[in-house]
Amino acid sequence: MSIKLPQKRYFRQRAHANPFSDHHLDYPKSPAHMDWTTFYPKYFNLTALANSSSASNTNRLPNFADEAKLLESRSFHERIQPKVEFADLGCGYGGLLVALSTLYPDTLMLGMEIRVKVEEYVRERIRALRLQHPDQYQNISIIRMNAMKFLPNFFERGQLSKMFFLFPDPHFKTRKHKARIITPQLLAEYAYVLRVGGIVYTITDVKDLHLWMVKHLDEHPLFQRISEEDVAKDPVVFHVRTATEEGKKVERNSGDKFLACYTRIEDPNKRRTESEI
Repeated sequence: MSIKLPQKRYFRQRAHANPFSDHHLDYPKSPAHMDWTTFYPKYFNLTALANSSSASNTNRLPNFADEAKLLESRSFHERIQPKVEFADLGCGYGGLLVALSTLYPDTLMLGMEIRVKVEEYVRERIRALRLQHPDQYQNISIIRMNAMKFLPNFFERGQLSKMFFLFPDPHFKTRKHKARIITPQLLAEYAYVLRVGGIVYTITDVKDLHLWMVKHLDEHPLFQRISEEDVAKDPVVFHVRTATEEGKKVERNSGDKFLACYTRIEDPNKRRTESEI
């Protein structure tokens, strides 16, 4: 029986959701409490090993050699355990994740989406792709969450190397601007989870929103805009422009796309303090 990809028409939902609503979402107490086993089973299989070992030992005396192997495996696992490095905030139907998965096959990527039906679609899409291509798409996953809340509960300080904000809700009304995904308060959180040298990618077809994001990123002391020359050399940018459903829609309508990329820089106050010492 052939594996078919899910059809979007069965997972349609309104374009945006209110980020301030109570969506009854679960969050880990800290990154250390987050269990990624079901998201990336190929990379997080120690739990399965522990469970199988426990099950096999149920009806016999403890095998200390097995226990030693398990402890050794756990120690090794903790040393080499990969962590999510790319985060697509408001990932929509997962186009960017799928495009980057084979470009960076050894990098774990997570899409974050608040809309129930859309998250279900991406989850089914990834499941189908993994079945169609057993050795691929193991490094991407999706979680239903509000990217504007509790981001440090999922990611450690400096864990991420890339963050994507692609065609976010423009919230046109002035009174709704506080709900935009780029604000001074949220940028402080993004700077916390993004490592020095990491990159923030923003793109929109709404010029007012583009100017808003550029203004706040320019004003933040921990972000520095990347020159157009360097942006053009980044292999990710092509997919940022073209891989998402929204980007394709803008392309079909011959609309404009406004791109701005920023790198996370060292805290200038920290450098000043160290030089004084």
